Amino acid sequence: MDRITIRGGNRLKGRLPISGAKNAALTLLPCSLLTAERLTLNNLPRLADADSFGHLLNELGVSTTMSRGNGETIGRQLTMSAGAIASTVAPYDIVRKMRASILVLGPLVARAGEATVSLPGGCAIGNRPIDLHLKALEALGAEIELAAGYVKAIAPSGGLRGGRISFPVVSVGATENALMAAVLAQGETVMENAAREPEIVDLARCLVAMGAEIDGIGTDRLVVQGKTSLHGAEYEVMPDRIEAGSYACAAAITGGEIDLVGARADDMEAIFQGLRTAGVEIAPFDGGIRVTADGKLRPLTLSTAPFPAFPTDMQAQFMAMLALADGTSVLTETIFENRYMHVPELTRMGADIQVHGRTAIVKGVDRIVGADVMATDLRASMSLVLAGLAADGETRVHRVYHLDRGYERLEEKLSAVGADIERESDG
Repeated sequence: MDRITIRGGNRLKGRLPISGAKNAALTLLPCSLLTAERLTLNNLPRLADADSFGHLLNELGVSTTMSRGNGETIGRQLTMSAGAIASTVAPYDIVRKMRASILVLGPLVARAGEATVSLPGGCAIGNRPIDLHLKALEALGAEIELAAGYVKAIAPSGGLRGGRISFPVVSVGATENALMAAVLAQGETVMENAAREPEIVDLARCLVAMGAEIDGIGTDRLVVQGKTSLHGAEYEVMPDRIEAGSYACAAAITGGEIDLVGARADDMEAIFQGLRTAGVEIAPFDGGIRVTADGKLRPLTLSTAPFPAFPTDMQAQFMAMLALADGTSVLTETIFENRYMHVPELTRMGADIQVHGRTAIVKGVDRIVGADVMATDLRASMSLVLAGLAADGETRVHRVYHLDRGYERLEEKLSAVGADIERESDG
């Protein structure tokens, strides 16, 4: 098992390319199941989760061809072809590795009439049930069975039917699954209180490129006119707003200046607003965003919430940054109930953080020190890397396989802007 070793104290400066978005890619990949023609995705990030999803698609009968992309962001191009669905079973051995595997459920039942998917795994950041996914499919006529750790969905004779789906709470995954199922359902589907995340906008635009008819893209009310089939398309994965936000925090915590090449400001307003309030300068340029920090950071009061509010996937990174702010910050986590597992590791490095239920009180300190720390989930891992960049001495982050699920070429990118960072074997 690998670890990442960081010798902190360097001011980061330079150009850092932003990869294709992990959360978008994992939503676009199952679109290949919706058509017998080829779907090509450009700017696909090189991530463990994307590779795992590719293996799952192969199990279901999708042929895949990968080629290396060109340009500064160095994304990959993946061409997928599902001329015939070879299997409608997503097995435990693959699904347990990442929660996004549940997103094959909607496309499979829509096109093949049935799907059997192992209950998902992924980061241990709290209870994330899939009941909203299942209720959405039931609204389209599917029959749902749960047995032996698997969920089975069966479409009625003649296929899924359009219907009305009203989500009681905003759910990104359920919106994605329902949208992919609805594009092949008979008639009109209306989705109320749908999630509005940029990754869902990316999904909807890809589906439209494949021939789907979707109104209300970018709003919480989506209206889908079902089609009997979709055709192939070529589509580019959006830049990763969470990766960009994470590296913006790296500039902030080191008092640095980083050009986030390929970052898109429209998707990141809540993140950038938080950074500006903390005293960080955000300046768009042609082709990206420049992030500059000079001087002590100011404290913040933040609460996570669905888009367009502050994203839960940036809470841990902001916490690491605010551990060195001049004053007391208050962070409230409203999305997941167990997303403060990085707090004990940050306090080992000298951070002053107290957790009270869903609220964390972060009292800024003058310095933190390097230590051996343990990664617990994807975004928590990045918070420890950020802390290590600013800490006195050496920090060793263990269990970095979490990072490989969501950050492409992390050590290479950070080294290029001045970080003293390397990957080593824990053995």
